[in-house]
Amino acid sequence: MLSHIDTTDHGSHHTAAIIGGGPAGLTAARQLATSDIGITPIVIEDEDCVGGLCRTIVHNGLRMDIGGHRFFSKSDIVNDWWKSVLDYDGNPEVQDNVMMLRPRISHIYFKHRFIDYPVTASWHTLRDIGLLNAMRSACGYAWAKIHPRHPVNSLEDFYINRFGRPLYRMFFEDYTTKVWGIHPSEMNADWGSQRVKGLSINAVIRNMLTRKNTNETHVETSLIDRFRYPKYGPGQLWDAAAQQVRQLGGTILTGHRVTAININSRRHVHSVTVIDRDGCQQDIPCDYVLSSMPLCDLVPNLRGIDIPADILAYATALPYRDFVTVGLLVDSLTIHTRNGKPLPDTWIYIQDKGVHLGRMQIFNNWSPYLVPAQGIWLGLEYFCNQGDELWTMSDDESIYMAVNELQRIGIIDTHTVIRDSVRIRIPKAYPAYHGTYAQMPYIRDFLDSIGGLYCIGRNGQHRYNNMDHSMLTAIAAVNAIQGNASPQNIWNVNTDDSYHEQR
Repeated sequence: MLSHIDTTDHGSHHTAAIIGGGPAGLTAARQLATSDIGITPIVIEDEDCVGGLCRTIVHNGLRMDIGGHRFFSKSDIVNDWWKSVLDYDGNPEVQDNVMMLRPRISHIYFKHRFIDYPVTASWHTLRDIGLLNAMRSACGYAWAKIHPRHPVNSLEDFYINRFGRPLYRMFFEDYTTKVWGIHPSEMNADWGSQRVKGLSINAVIRNMLTRKNTNETHVETSLIDRFRYPKYGPGQLWDAAAQQVRQLGGTILTGHRVTAININSRRHVHSVTVIDRDGCQQDIPCDYVLSSMPLCDLVPNLRGIDIPADILAYATALPYRDFVTVGLLVDSLTIHTRNGKPLPDTWIYIQDKGVHLGRMQIFNNWSPYLVPAQGIWLGLEYFCNQGDELWTMSDDESIYMAVNELQRIGIIDTHTVIRDSVRIRIPKAYPAYHGTYAQMPYIRDFLDSIGGLYCIGRNGQHRYNNMDHSMLTAIAAVNAIQGNASPQNIWNVNTDDSYHEQR
């Protein structure tokens, strides 16, 4: 039964309904709860836990990080925010509420070899990609700098201009197609400008010559060598943030779904309708709505307002990419470092058209405290669409496929003992940049015309934000509510030529 929520107006007191309990929603709630502007946050989360994509899933005591979340930001505001939730200087051997400093190690699995990522101009890299490929790549890069493609209409154009055709064909074309399900020539170039940004051959060379630490703002995120990470995974930080919101007087409703955002005759939000797991429905009066709900769900759930037919069609057709993770606890791997030691990677990009597998995490290397059992705890990541074969196959079929693919590419063999396994499906994990994405300016203008409504976070803006960018959209929204900044700033987060976690 949905408990009663007191939203009675006491003088200047106001209420903000926050749709979604992920990084954006919880950041907004905590910002409001710690301010002195008299706005009580009510977070409404469809899942039974907070954290969104940044939650930590626990299976038989084994913890999984969905997609892998490195805590690194160029924003002092975000870094200070994280520090205020978990201790940066604590000892994980004796404390739980700590953020550890972890090494960032990744490789690309390419033609049955493991290439350093970011790619380095080393003998090992030259050997692994081959001298001829290296020469072609250098020539292709030079040609792209002299004869860039204009105009840049697609992600393919963006990649070729940035890296040259040979490197694009080698490392980006097939992998991008695997991730998004369509060829880069069919994707909007915005994805590249938002995700790749400052990453380039020049940036890689500069990084090789002068290694930077995680506190310096000019380091490209794809090139960092260290990052912060909660002892028990990303969900630990967001659980702690949620607890702080409650202690500060905010409300968090899990297992509740928003079915309507109600607009009054003055074209301003006045309530949201929610339904709980038992089917009990209630209207929650509010003065503001901060929504991280996917736009394909938000727009058709607006009530009391005429929605233009074209806007409704654009929003409901916005594309997404879904996600499946298979967790495998194995006794050993058949692959090792060049020195014969266990792989230190946090994740490995699988650049192989012969398998569906896109990326493999080794959770032990994110934090040893994620894995209380003996063995190596793997997260095998598959990109798919709801309704396709990867999404609809049974858990047993998905796990069998994952084991078979690992054997096929030589990461485990038929003698490897599988001690535990689980399969997790995540809908709408990635906003996609094709189809009606090109109509986003019209959707945005329509939503901005509704008073008290603020779109925040990855799905709330249909923008492939990193965690810190999602947080910054929430902070910008609260600043706008306080009158300290323009609402335009909410949409301007992550539009500068800065950084993003590549691949």
